[in-house]
Amino acid sequence: MKYTDIAIIGGGLAGSTAAAMLGRAGIPTILIDPHQVYPFDFRVEKISGDEQLGRFYRTRIADSVLRSATHDGENWIARFGYLLDKKPSRQYGIMYDALIGAVRAEIVAPAEIIYAKVTDVSTSAERQKLTLSDGETISARLVVLANGLSVGLRRNLGIERQVLSVSHSISIGFDMVPVGRPAFEFPALTYFSERAKERVAYVTLFPVGNRMRANLFVYREVDDPWLREMRRRPVETMNAALPRLRRITGEYGVAGDVKIRPADLYVSTGHRQPGVVLVGDAFAATCPVTGTGTDKVFTDVAQLCNVHIPAWLATEGMDADKIASFYDDPVKQACDAWSMAKAVSFRKVTIENGLYWRAQRWARFLAWFGEGCLRRIRNGISAGSNHSAHSSSSSSSSSSSSLSSSA
Repeated sequence: MKYTDIAIIGGGLAGSTAAAMLGRAGIPTILIDPHQVYPFDFRVEKISGDEQLGRFYRTRIADSVLRSATHDGENWIARFGYLLDKKPSRQYGIMYDALIGAVRAEIVAPAEIIYAKVTDVSTSAERQKLTLSDGETISARLVVLANGLSVGLRRNLGIERQVLSVSHSISIGFDMVPVGRPAFEFPALTYFSERAKERVAYVTLFPVGNRMRANLFVYREVDDPWLREMRRRPVETMNAALPRLRRITGEYGVAGDVKIRPADLYVSTGHRQPGVVLVGDAFAATCPVTGTGTDKVFTDVAQLCNVHIPAWLATEGMDADKIASFYDDPVKQACDAWSMAKAVSFRKVTIENGLYWRAQRWARFLAWFGEGCLRRIRNGISAGSNHSAHSSSSSSSSSSSSLSSSA
């Protein structure tokens, strides 16, 4: 039997980040995952925005990981075929398997990885026992469940999932290529829905290496024939749903497979138990449309590893009261509530046809338009000032030169 302080089940973003943080903190940790090389998975494909990056930096591994990502620098915002703004951007595109590889590269002793499946877990207020698929057993003070959508082990522990919204949204991922020219004009693009009846939230285009990746988010049922058409004839289906997109992108094609992933909104129940804590999607899932799932992962892991685990290990035992302090953490609760509220409101503002929601859509359009106008005015003033300064400098130089000549 191997002994450790922390055993983490699941080596995706939440589990691998936690292992990297705990190893750097000098806490003996074992990360257990069956994949030595993480396989392709259509999940997180970019990390973006000041808030999300701020949460990532709290894990203390962001600088190293982001070196493997592609920074676009500027994101164009468009709707109805009109370019509304060219916004400075802190978006970093990276495929999920490459992201996990970069995070795992930050795992150092006394943290380690075991490549196996966990077949059984038994918990108590003192130590936890894990049985692995290769017959090995591990004794840990705390088990961190970070195995995402997998439900088997949680059900063995009496932890269930309460689904709040079935197929709340559907994410579609593919590579987009320009037709008749070597590259797209924009560094990155976010293009919003033109008509509520199409049930499209937006499409975001961003570079990953030398590819232009597209993530399209829609609100449809999993058996909707539209999804079949999107897989079979993606360009024609996109053009029908967003007919004026080509005014911004120009003619385009789709390269490779079209990946489709439905997402339910759910929360866990029966999780306040001794010896085990749930993080990321293992605890609750939100809507990928909002982009806040990554915020939740970084918040969960940062609070757990920076605040709670060091405090829990300082005293004997791992009872339910200790574990409850993580679920009651005000920083975690605020992030969870914000993420869930955003998931509900984004769906309504996209597909609802009431007067209030139509007004909301137009208000957002006008806000983007206004922000873009102000940015162009500020940039124009700045460019004018720089030009004046350059002209004055040139004029002074000329005068000096003339005086020298005269002398």
